[in-house]
Amino acid sequence: MSVVEQYARARIVTDADVPLDAEQEAVPVTLRYDPERDPGAVRIGLPGAGAREWTFDRRLLEEGLRAPTGSGEVRVWPCGRVQAVVEFHSAQGVSVVQFERQALLRFLRRTYMAAAEPVTH
Repeated sequence: MSVVEQYARARIVTDADVPLDAEQEAVPVTLRYDPERDPGAVRIGLPGAGAREWTFDRRLLEEGLRAPTGSGEVRVWPCGRVQAVVEFHSAQGVSVVQFERQALLRFLRRTYMAAAEPVTH
């Protein structure tokens, strides 16, 4: 099984102290899936000074593209027809990440293909 890594452009809105115009720029975000490490989880790596990688259930991402879902640290919901939002909560604050829905769908397809690959040693 192979690791899936995909870069996506996203808009990040945070309650951290950042310049207003910095929130308007799309930034590269890393989407990762490692079926050997954790076949049920995906990871999203956020860039910048507060860089952090969030790990959460792959089903949460998939379900959140259709209807609002999640609780606790990670919530996902559709935003119109072409976008989706992933919201991350931590002791440092809240980050709202807005993605093109197609980028997340493409990533999910690739994760299911990777999980279906036969194991060869």
